[in-house]
Amino acid sequence: MGIEPAANIAHIAEEAGIPTLTRFFGKETALSLVAEGTQADLLIGNNVLAHVPDLNDFVAGLELLLKPEGVLVMEFPHLMRMIEHNQFDTIYHEHFSYLSFTTVQRIFEAHGLELIDVEELPTHGGSLRIFAKHKGQSRHPIEPNVSALLAEEKRGGLQELATYKYFDDRMKQTKYALLEFLIKAKKEGHSIVGYGAPAKGNTLLNYCGIRTDFLDYTVDRSSQKQGCLLPGTRIPVYSPDKLQETKPDYILILPWNIQSEIIQQLNYTRQWGAQLLVAIPSPKLVG
Repeated sequence: MGIEPAANIAHIAEEAGIPTLTRFFGKETALSLVAEGTQADLLIGNNVLAHVPDLNDFVAGLELLLKPEGVLVMEFPHLMRMIEHNQFDTIYHEHFSYLSFTTVQRIFEAHGLELIDVEELPTHGGSLRIFAKHKGQSRHPIEPNVSALLAEEKRGGLQELATYKYFDDRMKQTKYALLEFLIKAKKEGHSIVGYGAPAKGNTLLNYCGIRTDFLDYTVDRSSQKQGCLLPGTRIPVYSPDKLQETKPDYILILPWNIQSEIIQQLNYTRQWGAQLLVAIPSPKLVG
């Protein structure tokens, strides 16, 4: 079964044959399910932990809903990789937390759960898939990956304030460098547009103060975004067909996490000499 607070998403799951409870998950929801005799051998939560406003209530619910010998699997973006690769544009309103493995271990331990393994994934610029069990349960041993990643995070300075001050300074340097590039290009009479309308793109553009004075427009393959304006910057969003129509000199790729795919899609823009640009981890031409 699934638990999903968004009714429209829950409806899609129901249509796919997955019984879905439409409500927020936490201790209260877990208690009601347990009272009805529902517990899980396997609990899965992908890209939800960072979206939870009350982590302690959420994890307490996981502990209640997991069977005594069950396993819990969660995925979330890795704070260490976000800092390492200067991915500040992934900081936006849908995320309440930016999680290190060390922090997650502490939160889970406080609620009687023990991390037994971890995998590093390339998604979202670098994510973690963690595995947990009830503390004291002997069926699943603790793998060496756990201590190895804890040690790596300590070496990476995730428990040191200086690391975050450095991250802040690096963000500013990226902003300055991107604006310098765009100002120079504009002074030389070049046209610049964006590709994509992702949440991360809105963070980048608003932080850097980039509006239609720099980007004429952006394009997105999603018909639901076309005809709209980006929040804050009010940059118009068109279909990718607009690129062929206006033939811009530079195209700023906003969803850098899928830039390889986008570079292939934009191969035809070489016909008029367009150059592709990404801003993260630092501004550079690509493709």
